Amino acid sequence: MASHDIPIGATQVSLAALNERSREIFRQIVESYLATGSPVGSRNLSRLLPITLSPASVRNVMSDLEQLGLIYAPHTSAGRLPTELGLRFFVDALMQIGDLSEQDRRSIEAQVAGAHTSKSLEAVLTEASQMLSGLTRSAGVVLTAKTNVRLKHVEFVRLEPQRALAVLVAEDGQVENRVLNVPAGLPTSSLTEASNFLNARIRGKTLAELRGEIERAVTEGQAELDQLTQKVIAAGLASWSGGDSAERQLIVRGHANLLEDLRALEDLERVRSLFDALETKRGVIDLLGRAERADGVRIFIGSENKLFSLSGSSTIVAPYRDSQGRIVGVIGVIGPTRLNYARVIPMVDYTARVVSRLLAP
Repeated sequence: MASHDIPIGATQVSLAALNERSREIFRQIVESYLATGSPVGSRNLSRLLPITLSPASVRNVMSDLEQLGLIYAPHTSAGRLPTELGLRFFVDALMQIGDLSEQDRRSIEAQVAGAHTSKSLEAVLTEASQMLSGLTRSAGVVLTAKTNVRLKHVEFVRLEPQRALAVLVAEDGQVENRVLNVPAGLPTSSLTEASNFLNARIRGKTLAELRGEIERAVTEGQAELDQLTQKVIAAGLASWSGGDSAERQLIVRGHANLLEDLRALEDLERVRSLFDALETKRGVIDLLGRAERADGVRIFIGSENKLFSLSGSSTIVAPYRDSQGRIVGVIGVIGPTRLNYARVIPMVDYTARVVSRLLAP
């Protein structure tokens, strides 16, 4: 279900490199870190383990794990914490991802579906990110195309002999203007015909839905349009569907959750760095955009992505789809590397599925 940018095979660490004792000690170190954020020492570990081992034996195993790059000592003679590589290894090879409880499923469906009654896609996505933020105590994030808004009206206006202005008005009042190159000798009547053709079909649809309907109408011969008018319509649809970062909308909810449970000055610096990254938006949009190119949940841990290398944050996101089954955005959470991965991963996955169902006809 989950995928990421750096395959665990590239880390030169495999499950076969650890015997059962090493795996159990490593698991306890990671689970203790995820629960408390604090290092754990050999004496405490020897008490936590389901097998009987002396603190000296535990220290020997910890030394081996440290040589593999899976754990490290934050201070001299301190306990051990998992490295980013260790967290990645744990998530990929050792963690058991549980299923959501029926209560969690009902809660997600009720909150997201409740926003759907407003018929606003942005309301649904905002509510979904807010809900994920509350359930995971992290920041909820959504990346969506601005072109997913519901449309109201379109107009083509000639500017020059071979240039026209395409104006798109959304139901929420947003207006998008694009300058198009049009064929030489294009009559004004073709611009009018293109506007009338689109306006007869546009109201209440997203751009993706409109594009699908136009393609079907042309393919099935239902649209009696001359070639010049078809070119104007195609150029207008293409210009509005740019898909670059400037056409992406980023929704972030629950920043305050990231300020909870700060344990040291370096934690505050980490969160401040993350806030700076979220404020710039473009880097977050680029990162989340990469998650649109794969099915299933994607996990980015710490410096696996340049954006969060300073803040030491983790991102768990999943794509959601429109009524045609096409991926149109991603939804998930951003938080500290000690997220409860086993709980958050299925939660993000299920939320993306609920949003996709609501966008289906």
